[in-house]
Amino acid sequence: MATQLGEAKSPIELVISWEALPADFHLEDEPVENTGQPLLAGALRESLEISGFIQPQMLIASNFGLCATIDGQFIAKAPDWVYVRSVNEILRERKSYTPNLEGDIPVIVMEFLSDTEGGEYSFKRTYPPGKWFFYEQILQVPIYVIFDPNGGLLEFYQLENSRYELKQPDENGRHWIDSMGLFLGTWQGTKEARTGYWLRWWDEAGNLLLWALEQIEQERQRAEQERHQKERLIAYLQSQGIDPNNLP
Repeated sequence: MATQLGEAKSPIELVISWEALPADFHLEDEPVENTGQPLLAGALRESLEISGFIQPQMLIASNFGLCATIDGQFIAKAPDWVYVRSVNEILRERKSYTPNLEGDIPVIVMEFLSDTEGGEYSFKRTYPPGKWFFYEQILQVPIYVIFDPNGGLLEFYQLENSRYELKQPDENGRHWIDSMGLFLGTWQGTKEARTGYWLRWWDEAGNLLLWALEQIEQERQRAEQERHQKERLIAYLQSQGIDPNNLP
């Protein structure tokens, strides 16, 4: 179990402090992307933004350094997607984020598996620590998601008694995130010339949070349906000898 700065520690304990990352610090955990990862991250944010979920005090980012100081050494990990419910200061640009110092601990971090081994399951304690160990034991992020875009497997881990426990989805294949008031699940289809599996959001009533093009298409279909209804009404009135233009 990790201890806070200033507390006594045993040989197996770590001293953790929350300090701003120095401007000249080199992020050792540079993210390794494939071309699909930015699309997956952007799609998650897009539907949240369109639905009005995102508020100014929130922090939603991808490939963005989460920082802590462990035994005097700065550590930064860059998850593929992260959501923080509230930050202390709203900034236009951030290079990194230190929980507790700058605001809340992230509600959820996500990693998208790629062909390059990124250590998403690593519990390595020594410097630099593995991602799993860092999210679970250092930051203590409540929810950790590992997603395989190729096979569509979504692993949803929840922090219980200081350990991540794998959670099974509901009957619809989705996971409820109480702190967001949303379901997270997988969806198969095409967006931005990428066809495959995606992570999507659903509201409490089970309605899919739409992307921009989906919403435009939905509005187009609604307008088309209303036009057909109007045409049928006019045709009916005319069949009854009624001129629609003379209606009050």
